[in-house]
Amino acid sequence: MNSLTWYGKKLQHLCTKSWNLAKLFIHSHYRDILFKVNPFFIYLFYFISLPFLGFGVLKSLNPRSPNFAPRDIDLLFTSVSAATVSSMSTVEMEVFSDSQLIFMTVLMFVGGEVFTSMLGLHLRRLKNVETWKGEEKIGPVSFISSEEIEMGSISRPGSRPDGENPFIEYDSINFLGFVVWGYLLVFHILGVFSVLVYLSLIRSARGVLRRKGLKILTFAVFTTVSSFSNCGFVPTNENMIVFGKNSGLLLILIPQILFGNTLFPPGLRLAVWAVGKRFKKAEARYLLHNENEARYTHFLPRAHIPFLVGTVFGFILIGFVLLCAMEWDSIGLSGLGSYQKVVGVIFLCVNARHAGETIVDLSTIAPAILAFFVVMMYLPPYASFVPIKRDDQIHEDSKLGRKEIKRTRIAENILFSQLSYLAIFIIIICITERKSLKNDPMNFSVLNIIVEVISAYGNVGFTTGYSCDRLIRPHRNCVNKWYGFSGKWSDEGKIVLIVVMIFGRLKKFNMNGGQAWKLL
Repeated sequence: MNSLTWYGKKLQHLCTKSWNLAKLFIHSHYRDILFKVNPFFIYLFYFISLPFLGFGVLKSLNPRSPNFAPRDIDLLFTSVSAATVSSMSTVEMEVFSDSQLIFMTVLMFVGGEVFTSMLGLHLRRLKNVETWKGEEKIGPVSFISSEEIEMGSISRPGSRPDGENPFIEYDSINFLGFVVWGYLLVFHILGVFSVLVYLSLIRSARGVLRRKGLKILTFAVFTTVSSFSNCGFVPTNENMIVFGKNSGLLLILIPQILFGNTLFPPGLRLAVWAVGKRFKKAEARYLLHNENEARYTHFLPRAHIPFLVGTVFGFILIGFVLLCAMEWDSIGLSGLGSYQKVVGVIFLCVNARHAGETIVDLSTIAPAILAFFVVMMYLPPYASFVPIKRDDQIHEDSKLGRKEIKRTRIAENILFSQLSYLAIFIIIICITERKSLKNDPMNFSVLNIIVEVISAYGNVGFTTGYSCDRLIRPHRNCVNKWYGFSGKWSDEGKIVLIVVMIFGRLKKFNMNGGQAWKLL
């Protein structure tokens, strides 16, 4: 007994020492990790560790029904899907308990592009402070604002005779970070409030939640966060199909989807301009006239904004015309009035880039429209029909040394293009699912696989699903389920799709890949 006590104390002492050494190492090297490591690896670590953390939490929480618990691979798949805002599903959403839905809401929130870009701004601000400390521009004070300088509490090192603020770049980045945070909060608060008001007024929508045993507040928060982050998860098995007649709810979610993704740049510029009218006028003016200095991907130049807005609504219009021409009297839109069809079609077109919520079964729509959706899912959110050549890269290259520029260009030449990677992923999945392709060709068609892969890559969530009615040899054990097509894939295929979702979330780092390939 004494020996066990002695070994226990030694083990406790060893663990304490190890933890103290780990804290010392992190404290001493966190600057090198955050400021010198390529941002790609920081994002990669973030989007790998976050889903595994989510998997552990989802695994520890009880599902809604004690009679059914999702398999580990399906829980991991769901966690990756939520963290990468992809909304690909391999189990029905109604199997998750209220506590699991709440945690998935957190995953979608911290995995959304607006939130992660805000973290990038925060790291950029810290990096500037460390740089200025190293150049002895500022002392040991961690954060110095222009207000403190103007009040005379801190002397201005290197102050200029014309009164120009030497810390304007730092202050503007700090201001931009607060604007993005406010933008995020305002849209979520307005969205949750609007959904709650709608559900309290419309009995039919409230009745759907009551029949499914979903809490109104959980649904409102979950759906708002999912829509703004462009994830596409909805707590119901049927996604938004059960709310196809609730046009008001769809109209509430459309602005959330647009201003959380494709219209985020114009919305952000408008927010900076509006806030700058009353507060931080110098910082707002600096940002609005020096977009390249901000080096924030989502803060596009003013000349780019009209083309971006025109492209977004142009694609919506094209999709609207196609769907109305080919699907107006289809099974998916049956039972809806003309006004409900118009709103539903607009909602579907908006979700093609890149939220993934739907009011119809995509397996029932025309292949031509599926092909159009594939193109929409592939395009990045800020694609413009009339491209504007920006000097961001020139500006960045001017701040890099020749070795860094050369290293970057070599990497871009070695990397494949995004289409090449997608082709490789599709081929691999066709190999892993070759038995199903042979035995169940109606469900496991190459087109359906392409839709699923492009949807995962674009972090959209559109899926053609799986139907027992399409089986060539029907059997009694087949039961139709409300989850994605990938839910019927093998475990190997699901793992490949997990990689595709993470790859798609990081695709902004490979926009210039494949330059070594020349098509003559």
